[in-house]
Amino acid sequence: MSEQVETADVIVVGAGPGGSATAAYLAQHGLDVLLLEKATFPRDKICGDGLTPRAVRELINLGVPTRPEDGWHRTRGLRIVGGGVRMELDWPGNETFPPFGLVRTRMDLDETLARHAERRGARLLQGMNVSGPILDHRDHIVGVTAKVMGPNGRATGATREFRARVVVAADGNSSRLSLAMDRPKRDDRPMGVAVRSYFSTPRHDDGYLESWLELWTQDEAGARHLMPGYGWIFPLGDGTANVGLGILDTFKDFGNFDSREVMRRWVAEMPEDWGFSEETRLAPIRGAALPMCFNRQPLYDRGLLLVGDAGGMVNPFNGEGIAEAMEAGRYGAEIIASALARATPGETEAVLRSYPKVMKDALGGYFMLGKQFATLIGHPEVMRLAVRYGLPRKALMRLLIKIMANLPQERGGRLDDRVINALSRMTPAA
Repeated sequence: MSEQVETADVIVVGAGPGGSATAAYLAQHGLDVLLLEKATFPRDKICGDGLTPRAVRELINLGVPTRPEDGWHRTRGLRIVGGGVRMELDWPGNETFPPFGLVRTRMDLDETLARHAERRGARLLQGMNVSGPILDHRDHIVGVTAKVMGPNGRATGATREFRARVVVAADGNSSRLSLAMDRPKRDDRPMGVAVRSYFSTPRHDDGYLESWLELWTQDEAGARHLMPGYGWIFPLGDGTANVGLGILDTFKDFGNFDSREVMRRWVAEMPEDWGFSEETRLAPIRGAALPMCFNRQPLYDRGLLLVGDAGGMVNPFNGEGIAEAMEAGRYGAEIIASALARATPGETEAVLRSYPKVMKDALGGYFMLGKQFATLIGHPEVMRLAVRYGLPRKALMRLLIKIMANLPQERGGRLDDRVINALSRMTPAA
């Protein structure tokens, strides 16, 4: 049974970091915003929980306090392990990015950002499982239908209708709304898979994220193969650490191995001082897909704008998606606010259609560089040479951390900043 139709200027579907950032910025622009979330907070999300300085910048832009006493664990940099090398690299702070990262569980982070959007004026409705678009005579989206979910996560049988001038899909990798609007995934873009769990550990307050660059799988003949990806240990400062791994699908045997078993073997070989074991594991090993390089396009069409995983905005260099999702929310909100202030529908549509170019100018060239990187390290011999000869060179690794976390100073800066920016501009975005 459908209830009364509710209206707004903009509907945002999905209250992850991208959706909540979009809603908060839209509300700050004075728009009436509905933020629809299918679950009820607090709710979990498969993620590494690590925030690079690029993500921290977006939290600062959004005005979210990140005090340690509120549960934010601050990190100094990245500790890299592989090829017999163990190296600590501090985050390269500059005029654009702060010199620190953060770790916060998605259970806490997502609710924090959704509540922040509420305080800015967005109307957050939980338990709204959006089931499809409402289209007008032009096939433009003008609203959504939603199944009302109970606190137990089951449908109550009730449905709701919501109408708005613009709809933002921030509903994750599967993005039911995008699929309903004819936005299938592109098969020419890399994908990743990540698995993770939580462990209690005496090193929970370590100041460095830890990245292991040697992950191995074993074939039926017993031969070991180096995989394109990395394992992570992200201390949370609360007695626990997020432990997981991410693997790219550019590996020729992708899909022919059990990523959870790879993780179990890797964790079993961890140094004893981390204290990882089946007895200290606090949660099941769970997995999720990582959609990369704008793998669902167009990012705007017929009234629907894509943000975050719904638009395939995961960084192919390191698997990060939170910074990119929040960045897209910032750009998208500015464009929507400008568009809705125009005098005619034609002018509004012209401004909305600028969103794909704005996002490709911001991240497209960098993403395509990452696509080439992902393809390259999909060859085991290339990966093996990179680990053997690249890791021991600290100056090279300092450059790589800046490239892989996308941390060059945006204007001016050092020579390496200017080179990274030039490469991103020169690489065609597609």
